[in-house]
Amino acid sequence: MKVISTGKLWGTVLAVQANFYKVQLDENQFKIQNSKFKINELLDGEEGEPKTLSSLCLPAFLLCTRRTRLKKIGQQVMVGDRVVIEEPDWAGERGAIAEVLERQTQLDRPPIANANQIMLVFAVSDPPLEPYQLSKFLVKAESTELDVVLCLNKSDLVSPEEQQQISDRLFAWGYQPVFISVENQINIDKVGKYLSNKITVVAGPSGVGKSSLINALIPDINLRVGEVSGKLARGRHTTRHVELFELPDGGLLADTPGFNQPDVDFTPEELIYYFPEARERLAMGGCRFNDCLHRDEPECAVRGDWERYEHYLEFLADAIARQTQLNQQADPESTLKVKTKGKGQSQYEPKLESKKYRRTSRRTQVQALQDLYQDEGE
Repeated sequence: MKVISTGKLWGTVLAVQANFYKVQLDENQFKIQNSKFKINELLDGEEGEPKTLSSLCLPAFLLCTRRTRLKKIGQQVMVGDRVVIEEPDWAGERGAIAEVLERQTQLDRPPIANANQIMLVFAVSDPPLEPYQLSKFLVKAESTELDVVLCLNKSDLVSPEEQQQISDRLFAWGYQPVFISVENQINIDKVGKYLSNKITVVAGPSGVGKSSLINALIPDINLRVGEVSGKLARGRHTTRHVELFELPDGGLLADTPGFNQPDVDFTPEELIYYFPEARERLAMGGCRFNDCLHRDEPECAVRGDWERYEHYLEFLADAIARQTQLNQQADPESTLKVKTKGKGQSQYEPKLESKKYRRTSRRTQVQALQDLYQDEGE
């Protein structure tokens, strides 16, 4: 008789909560073959014929734990990981992750493995589009080395002329935005084509319609939708943890916890390569110095009148301050500290010796007076 072999299974981690992992099993990994392993029923069919989970009446997901061996070697399991599951319990829909396959990409914030691209979602109105905030998100997205898709929601709230102005401006930055309206279902199908058969990370500030867009792309998941705060013109956070959702036409979508500003966690030397328009300038002719930071160095190929140059200088100041802080933590005996002056300018100042300038506590002063009076009395 011909039965199913269920020794090992392959799947993708969709969600991580506490010490449990929701794993989506691969379809078409079951084949009819002669084997000592048995499940609920014997199957008819040709040797080697593929069978899907649905045709076998098996669950598409398993709730898994991590093998102790992986924990001992410090192997982390992330959302998006490709994993191997051993000895699944079909009745209880449980399993154990025995192996994590090699990752193609890895993001630390949000923690996602094997993502192909980042889709940034912003609104052109309510809340209004802020160039500095958008630039910061774009730089962070570029630093991941993933492809970047830029979606501008609520396009129905601005005129076609305003859309064209925004499009021309962002084209000069190196991006071709997709104008959408979730409420009026404008270009939602176009967005779906960008996401097909890929793992996509959705990011952007709160209140711009990320959850609404995901609801439109995957109607049956019903994510919480937040409202824009009238006082701050910002949205309230509605997403609590990272999770992958399956798209109807193939692919996975990662809804990530909302945050208002991404971190500038790269080195000053790396920063310039996260601006497409600056990369184009560098390609036409290199700078005179290999360690050029593109501020006031002579014969700099980047410094100029491109729009986001002011953004670059501000991000550079943040990156320099962060790098200096890291260096000081590595060298606690350093006697210098950095003082940022803005627009990429910074200077070093001597650190005050804490013991020398520390104010004496009132309790110490009172104790000293008591000791003095006692000495005089003797």
